[in-house]
Amino acid sequence: MSDPNEVEVVIDEPEEIFEAPETEEIFDVDIEVNTGLNKALDTYRKLIEKNEGGESLNEKQQDALEKRIKEIEAREVVDTIEIHEPIEIPCEKGKITIGPPTLTRFEKARIMGARALQLSLGAPPFIEIPKTARISLDIAMEELEQRVIPITIRRVLPNGDHQNIPIDYFD
Repeated sequence: MSDPNEVEVVIDEPEEIFEAPETEEIFDVDIEVNTGLNKALDTYRKLIEKNEGGESLNEKQQDALEKRIKEIEAREVVDTIEIHEPIEIPCEKGKITIGPPTLTRFEKARIMGARALQLSLGAPPFIEIPKTARISLDIAMEELEQRVIPITIRRVLPNGDHQNIPIDYFD
C-alpha cells in the first residue's frame, strides 16, 4: 500500500464447509403447556402461602389450595371471540331497559350545552322566553324541564347494543 488512506480488505475463505445433519423435529400436538398459566398458578400458590404468615400450610389448607388450583386449571380457555353484531333494543311502551329511568346528570349537561349553543347561534326557541332568562343556558334549562326539545338519548351497552330513548319517556 503506497497511499496511507487506502485500506486493504482481506477475506478469509473457509477451508471446508460442514453441513449440519438434518434432524427430524417431532412435535407432540396432544400436550399443551400453558406457561403463562403455570407461572400464574405458581405465583398464586406463593401468595397464599405468604398470606398465612410464612408458616407452612396445614394439611387441610394445602388440600384446599390444591383443589382451587385444579379448578383453575380445568377452566375453559377462550381462544376466539365471537363477533357480536350490535342491535337496537326497542323502547316498548315507554319502558327504559338500559340505565336509570331518569336522565343522568351527564345527559342533562350534554343536552343543555348543545341546546344553549344552538340558541346562541340563532336557533328559534321552542318555548316562550321567560323574563328571568339572561343567557341561552337559562332558556335551554327551561326547555329541558318542559320536555319540548325534540331529542333522543342513545344509551349503549359494552357489547354495542343500544337503546334510543325519546326524551318524553324519562321521569
